[in-house]
Amino acid sequence: MSTLVKKIAALKNSEAYQGYRRGGALLVSFGLFLFFLSGCAVGPDFVRPEAPKVTQYNRGGDPKETVALDGVSQRFDEGAGPAANWWQSFNSKQLDAAVAEGLAQNPGLQAAQASLRQSQENLRAGSGIFYPQISATFARNRERTSPATIGSSAPATIFNLTTLSSSVSYALDIFGGQRRAVEGLAAQVDQQRALTLGTYMMLTGNIVNTTIAIAAYHAQLDETGQLIALEKDQISVAEKQYQAGITTYGAVLALRLQLKVLEATLPPLRQKLSQAEHLLAALEGKTPAEFQPPSVLLTDISLPRQLPLSLPSELVRQRPDILAAEAQLHAVSAGIGVATAALFPSFTLNGSYGQTSQTTSNLFNSAGNVWGIGGNVTAPIFKGGTLLAQRRAAIDAYGQSFAGYKQTVLAAFAQVADIVRALEHDAELVQTEVQAVKDAKLAMDLLKANYQAGTANYLQVMVTDIQYRQSEISYLQAAAQQLQDTTALYVALGGGWSNDLQAKEKVYLHNK
Repeated sequence: MSTLVKKIAALKNSEAYQGYRRGGALLVSFGLFLFFLSGCAVGPDFVRPEAPKVTQYNRGGDPKETVALDGVSQRFDEGAGPAANWWQSFNSKQLDAAVAEGLAQNPGLQAAQASLRQSQENLRAGSGIFYPQISATFARNRERTSPATIGSSAPATIFNLTTLSSSVSYALDIFGGQRRAVEGLAAQVDQQRALTLGTYMMLTGNIVNTTIAIAAYHAQLDETGQLIALEKDQISVAEKQYQAGITTYGAVLALRLQLKVLEATLPPLRQKLSQAEHLLAALEGKTPAEFQPPSVLLTDISLPRQLPLSLPSELVRQRPDILAAEAQLHAVSAGIGVATAALFPSFTLNGSYGQTSQTTSNLFNSAGNVWGIGGNVTAPIFKGGTLLAQRRAAIDAYGQSFAGYKQTVLAAFAQVADIVRALEHDAELVQTEVQAVKDAKLAMDLLKANYQAGTANYLQVMVTDIQYRQSEISYLQAAAQQLQDTTALYVALGGGWSNDLQAKEKVYLHNK
């Protein structure tokens, strides 16, 4: 036993043993180095940009409510986002049906959903780099060889060769270039998802706006038609007065000119109505010839009284265009990592195993067994500055994308601020127009009473009736604008998709 101990001690003190020990320690250290290095990736880790520090959209603060009309105003619910299916707040079944039809049939939304599915499949394809790449080959050839190629004078031979082989390779993503590339693909999925949600948001907004416009044009055409009938009656009375010598022919001509000016407003109105109906047909995935416009009255569309007003810090997390810009920024950030990893060596492990034989029956004999195992390292030595320039270009692309992101945020905040102020002014205008309608109606009723009492003539009654109809048309235009600006607020705040599970299902379930 003592002799064995002495031999072991001598072996430990030998130069060979110490060399093996140092080599083993070096191998272990190198293995640990690769292990820890493989857990990181070069290039910057993406961090979401911070939301602006502001707590309001307008200088001096945002309004709490608009001016009241008959004791009722539109109130802004600060901190609340658009509700699910926000268009239902207008309480119009025809409008709800139009939105449902558009979501089911619109080709633009279908194209966006297909693009999202494409980006998801690209991500799955790119993620395959993290797995070993295995392939198999089977070949059967008839060959003729000439021994002269190896300096032999033996006759040429003809034989059959059957080969069955498999190979495996695995890229060691030591510096994380592949991980950054897949990270970029995932960011592109996020971007396309945001663009799809943006398409969903804009589609619903456009359908609601167009339906409101159709109802408003119909109402204006009806009022204008009644106004034209009144003016024709006025001209008829004026002509009789001229024949009786009560008025001048110039007064008759002035009335006729006024009628022509009014009649000239009809073709543009009809054209706008046709364009709105054709637009709604396209939004619902139909041709104008097969589309049946909705029979909706402007009076059937209610003005929402409680309006959401998301906090600025929440807006940047729910508006699809901002989310798309953020995802693009993420993809560009990952591109810096890809360009940085290209400066370092790449490592690949590979192996192969196969059988070869001149006959298929002997294919699996041990004599025909062939195999190989190894690895390779490829390092860039001199590329003429290409790799460094590509990395600098990637950094500059990030700067450009970040500036674009900030511009998108600023534009979104300005849009919300504009719409909030527009709703304030819309309410003021509608209040003024409603009062004008009331005054014109009162004046018309008083003149009718005077006419019945014999203290006013019929021409004066028609004049006040015309003024009343004109006030009605102005009110209709203001009311339609208020409804459309309300729609614009819902869209500007992100369209409600973040609070709408049904919307998410409509977008995401189509991707499966």
